[in-house]
Parts: sequence; C-alpha cells; structure tokens
Amino acid sequence: MTRSKLIGATLIVAGTSIGAGMLALPISTAAIGFWPALALMTAVWALSGYCALLVMEVNLKVGSEVNLHGMTGQVLGPMAQGIGAFAMLALLYALTAAYLTGGASLLSLKLAPWLTLPPAVATAIFTVLVGGVVLLGMASVDRLVRVLFGLKMVALVAVLLTLLPQAEGANLMVNLAKAAQDGGVWVAALPVMITSFGFHVCIPPLVRYLDGDVKTLRTALLVGSALPLACYSLWLLAALGPLSPSEQSALGQGDALAGLVKALSPESGWLGQVLTAFADLALLTSFLGVTLSLFDYLAELCRRDRTVSGRGQTWLLTFLPPLALAIYLPEGFVAVLGFAALPLVVLMVLLPVAMAHRLRGQSEGYQVAGGRPALALALVGGLTVMGAQLATAM
Repeated sequence: MTRSKLIGATLIVAGTSIGAGMLALPISTAAIGFWPALALMTAVWALSGYCALLVMEVNLKVGSEVNLHGMTGQVLGPMAQGIGAFAMLALLYALTAAYLTGGASLLSLKLAPWLTLPPAVATAIFTVLVGGVVLLGMASVDRLVRVLFGLKMVALVAVLLTLLPQAEGANLMVNLAKAAQDGGVWVAALPVMITSFGFHVCIPPLVRYLDGDVKTLRTALLVGSALPLACYSLWLLAALGPLSPSEQSALGQGDALAGLVKALSPESGWLGQVLTAFADLALLTSFLGVTLSLFDYLAELCRRDRTVSGRGQTWLLTFLPPLALAIYLPEGFVAVLGFAALPLVVLMVLLPVAMAHRLRGQSEGYQVAGGRPALALALVGGLTVMGAQLATAM
C-alpha cells in the first residue's frame, strides 16, 4: 500500500467532514463556552470514529463492491434499506436548506451597502445562481470544488493566524458555571456537532480504494476524522477567544451567520475580507458537494434521463423543497443544520450498530474492539443525540 494512497484517503475523510457546519460551531457552542464545547466535541469525535470503524467492519464482511445502501439491504433487509434511503434524502435536503439560508445571509451581507434584499429574494437568487452550477455535471463541479477547497484552507489559516493571538483566557472561561448547571445548553450544541463529523458515506469507496487493508483503513479513518477535530478546536478558540461575554451571548440572536462575521470583524478591513471569504468558500464547497450528491441520488431514484428536460426536472426536485424550507425559515441556518443530525444519526450510528451486531457470530473477519458493551455505548450515544435534537425542536 503506497503512502500516497493513505494520505489521499485521509484527506478525503477530513475534506468530507470540514464544511459549512464549521461556521455554526461557534454559534451553537457560545452558550456553554470553549472548554465544555471542546470536551463535548471530543466525545462526538470518539463516537464518530468508532462508528466509522463499524461501517468498515461491515463493508469488509459483505464485500468491498457494496455501497452503504446495498450493505443495509443485504444485512438488515428491505425495510431497513428503505429507512436508510429516507434518512439519506432527509439529510441531503436538510443540509441543502441550511446552506441556502446561510448563502442568502452572506449574499445579503455583501449587498447591504448598496441594496437591501428581502430574505426570500436573496434565497431565490442564491439558489438560481449557485445551484445552477450543479447542472454542469460531476466533472466540472469536482474541478471547481478542488480549487475552492484549496482557497478555503488558505483563508482558514489566515483567519486563525490573525484571530488566535487576540484570544483572551478570560473569554474562554465564559459560561462555565451555566454549562455546569444548565443541561439545555449542552443539548442545543450536540446536534450541530454531530453533523460536523459526518463522513461515513465515503467509507465504502475508501475500502475499495485501499484494497481492504485494515491497518491502512483504520489509520485513514481515525487520523482523517482527527484532523477536523483539530481544525474545529482551533476555530472555536479563534472565534470565541476574542469575544467578550456579551458578544458571545449575542451570537445566536437574529441572523446568526452574518452576526458571527460582523462580531469577529467589526471594522471593515483585511480581516473582514478574509473572514468573509472563508465563510463564503466554506459554504460554497459544502453546498456544491451536497447538492451534487442529492441531484445524482434523485436522478437515479426517479429514473430521470440526462437530456435537458430530464436534468431540468431533477434540478427542480433537488432545489424546490429545500428552497421552500429556507424561505419559511430565513434565519434557520443553525436550526436546520441541527435537524440534519436526526437522519445522520440513523446513517452514521443506528444502522452500522445494527449491521455489526447482526453479522458478528455469523461472519469471520475484522471486528472493532469493545464487543457488545461498545456497541451498546454507541447506541446510547446516537439516541442521546436524537433526543437532544427533538428536545431542541420542542
């Protein structure tokens, strides 16, 4: 196994995780403060990494040529496969709606000096202009996303180098007492965190790419998921460290995404431009990746052909439902992104746990350490996330 393949697989895992959900982390965790958020995020990473190894275990047992959808049907039957398909659609639609609201917010922020756009108009414009790129096809979007991802990493490094020296220890201790007493603030932060570690759909292709080499796969999955943990930790430190208690408390109010950009760069200048560029690039790369996946999934599900008419119909199926949701919840970037935790937990935790439990004792081969207690603990973790999202929605 070549080192270049290991590096490539590791970066695929990291790149799939790091996206626009990163922008919501400071907003959703401001109420509990940096240190509790770091502890909670580490626990979520551990759950995500363990379940990634479960998906690998199942994939190695059923055959490396089978994707997540096929694995579910083969191991758990058609009913579970249907649940998985529904969860996939719900996840992709929720993420698309969240990115539409975030994109409209950033678009309005850019045009504010010259023009005030109603939220619905800004959302429709963003959908047509950026969503139209999906019609170019996989190859074109892939090349574009590679360029945007590289620029995003450059912008992130520039933002971190500028904001980290401004972090103050007193600001990092904000809300420790509240976090210790109020379980509700933990509940609100949990769903957004789980969506920030959702890379599991890329595991079956990686199993094929790495020829089923267990040692290399384990390294790629664990290191690849640890890179986002490191990036998120530095980002939270850079985003919350410079903000006073009152500024942190205000992050979740009103248009949260635009509020975060303004709070970190109150005066127009170099930092404001780089921070805005990072937010734009993070949202665009995630938006294009998610919507292209949804577009292709719907085209296969609804058996639409590749003619102009067929692709137009698929485009409408892809964007009209999330557009309606985004218009209905114009300031719902964090809320809708958190809702994505529900279907993601089904795909990322519940189905892998069920499949691994079913296959153990029936098939020989690689098995994740921990046995039944670890499976039970992962199940409790997944149900806790789902309960947190349902409690937040009420």
